[in-house]
Amino acid sequence: MTELELLGPRAWGGSLGQAVLKAVAEDFQVDEVLDIPLSGQGEHLWLWVEKRDLNTEEAARRLARAAGVPVRSISYAGLKDRQALTRQWFSLHLPGKADPDLSRAEDASLRVLKQVRHQRKLQRGAHSANGFTLRLTALAADHQALDARLEQLKQHGVPNYFGSQRFGHEGGNVHDARQWAERNALPEQRNVRSRLLSAARSYVFNQVLAARVANGSWNTAQVGDLLAFTESRSFFPAGEQECTDPRLAILDLHPTGPLWGEGVSPTRGDTSMLETAIGDRHLALCQWLARAGMNHERRILRLPIGGLTWHYPEPDILQLEFVLPAGCFATVVVRELVDLVPAGQTDSPCVF
Repeated sequence: MTELELLGPRAWGGSLGQAVLKAVAEDFQVDEVLDIPLSGQGEHLWLWVEKRDLNTEEAARRLARAAGVPVRSISYAGLKDRQALTRQWFSLHLPGKADPDLSRAEDASLRVLKQVRHQRKLQRGAHSANGFTLRLTALAADHQALDARLEQLKQHGVPNYFGSQRFGHEGGNVHDARQWAERNALPEQRNVRSRLLSAARSYVFNQVLAARVANGSWNTAQVGDLLAFTESRSFFPAGEQECTDPRLAILDLHPTGPLWGEGVSPTRGDTSMLETAIGDRHLALCQWLARAGMNHERRILRLPIGGLTWHYPEPDILQLEFVLPAGCFATVVVRELVDLVPAGQTDSPCVF
């Protein structure tokens, strides 16, 4: 499957050129934003960890081995990219135990930057946002055009697609999910089951969002929509009055799309018709998600980009800094600017 099939059309026009992302880990930096005051005491040890070219699950296993505890005693708020330099929180459940020596877990790919005690463990999804510093290298694009597009993104946001990394190589996770759905079965392995259900749910959401990008309604509210605030998981129906709410214009309030599962969507009108049509188009996946016990939830269609700044350290490098809500993908921001290509494969001269 192509990226266009997995995500959908761009919102703000075609690609402005090409660039490389993640030539080295430092080109993709992520800092977890966690607004939880830590008490300094309790049976949970919270760790602020920097990892390089290491996925979150492997980091958890290494910390567990060094601490001499089972991996189930390790908690984290969310998964972070492997091919990146990331800083995120972990917590270790250590009832009645002293702080362990974690130096055995450390090397060039993992460092424990800080450790603090707290009464509670770190819950999945507890972080409020992620801060990103991205460096696009081997840039072949006009700076003036990039600056204009970035101002547009800063003011209006981008479609909140799930990034292509959610779907595996060439959409392999979606292909596998379809096969399980056709057999009306679920993988026995919990991690495989979770990965495929997530991919299927994300894919159907992207199809709804793609349709609304195509018809121009992804960033406006229409009667029958369900609306949500940027940092809220609750939603409410849009009537005539809600469709003109000034908080829509300042990117605080957004229309939402379905995260498919059990239950009937309370959308109405054109929104209900569109979502039903796409659900029918992918009926096997949607029924599979419902049978698996997934609940119907909502996700904002428009992604506001917090604190977006940029500069050009070199003529062929664009550095971006911004903050996104938890669960959102930095690559969908980059996608509205340029096509990403593997290192050494840019095929046009730099244009400044």
